[in-house]
Amino acid sequence: MEQWITHFMEQHGYLGIGLLIFLENIFPPIPSEIILTFGGFMTTKSDLSFIGVTITSTLGSVIGAIVLYGVGAWIGERNLYRFVNRYGKFLRVKTKDIDRTINWFEKYGYWTIFFCRFVPLLRSLISIPAGLTRMNIPLFILFTTLGTLIWNMVLIYLGQAVGGNWHAIVYYMDIYSKIIYLVLLVLVIFIIWKWIKRQKTHK
Repeated sequence: MEQWITHFMEQHGYLGIGLLIFLENIFPPIPSEIILTFGGFMTTKSDLSFIGVTITSTLGSVIGAIVLYGVGAWIGERNLYRFVNRYGKFLRVKTKDIDRTINWFEKYGYWTIFFCRFVPLLRSLISIPAGLTRMNIPLFILFTTLGTLIWNMVLIYLGQAVGGNWHAIVYYMDIYSKIIYLVLLVLVIFIIWKWIKRQKTHK
């Protein structure tokens, strides 16, 4: 995939970078680390500029986030509650669990959106619950843009700084991603364990 991504970027420049970052938001397995660091490297050997790569990558990311926000809004809270009312007893999920989750997201959602832009996988998926809760769209776009802009600028700068050694940045970012995935896995297991324990105490 890496070879195809870099070739596509070399062929299509800014448009290719923006399109790939957009797709990365919709389809997380496409690694933004490769796109952004190689984009930074391209600024040292082509007509592409740091500002141009930053703007197009950020624009692609924000548009992708808005699409996923739209998916969440299309699903809607009503359909979510309807699903829980119908099948929640099999999953041991109650509407009050959804209420607590939504209330928490409404309270901390904007900063969650911002910080999740630095977390692999979550930086894409977090847009869906934002849409589900109908988060204020201008604020969603603002916090998405701020978080995305910082993430993009750092990786593009690193790719530019190391030049032909941009693969080294990708290598360390891959380690970072694996650590994050491991932490998320442990967190999910902990949440499931707490949920099972709570269900047993309510019996």
